[in-house]
Amino acid sequence: MRYPNARILIFAKAPIPGLVKTRLIPTLGPAGAAELACDLLERLVRRLSDARLAPVELWCSPDPEHSLFRALAESVGVALRTQRGDDLGERLSRAAEDALGRAETVLLVGADIPELDAAYCASALAALAESDAVLGPAEDGGYVLLGLNASAPELFTDMPWGGERVAAITRRRIASLGWRCPELPVLWDLDRPEDLMRYRALRPK
Repeated sequence: MRYPNARILIFAKAPIPGLVKTRLIPTLGPAGAAELACDLLERLVRRLSDARLAPVELWCSPDPEHSLFRALAESVGVALRTQRGDDLGERLSRAAEDALGRAETVLLVGADIPELDAAYCASALAALAESDAVLGPAEDGGYVLLGLNASAPELFTDMPWGGERVAAITRRRIASLGWRCPELPVLWDLDRPEDLMRYRALRPK
């Protein structure tokens, strides 16, 4: 491992038809949307695990019992953990605090960013060697990656998750802490029907 004292935390919902990728259900149907969620997660876990940058943890909702989570733990060796909290902010904050009790650095990433790869995470980990945090912005105004060297619950509370102001608010809160926070290139997450064509262009790789 290049960064044994770091942890990469991937947040994922169990890919249950009708409960994941709901904005894509009109295009793909419930089963198709769940299959896409499976594909995105499996490809991301394998990309990051195979790179051996840092230990990878899969933070599961509602729990780690889904067959895909278990299969990835068995075949790839990824650690399974349970998301805890009433909203996304609380779940992110608790996971970061937990991992920082076992490591010096954490990367928080979602499961639906097709272009998030080992090189992107390596850039984030390198930045954290010289800064306090690192942000990977998303095209929709959120973020695809947040890296931290210390727990900061205030980065996650009272946040309009899913809105276009998430990254901007996070930047302001990081600045108010006096932290250095470089930014990585903007990426996109796969949420809307128009994103499917972009994903299909990447899929053969």
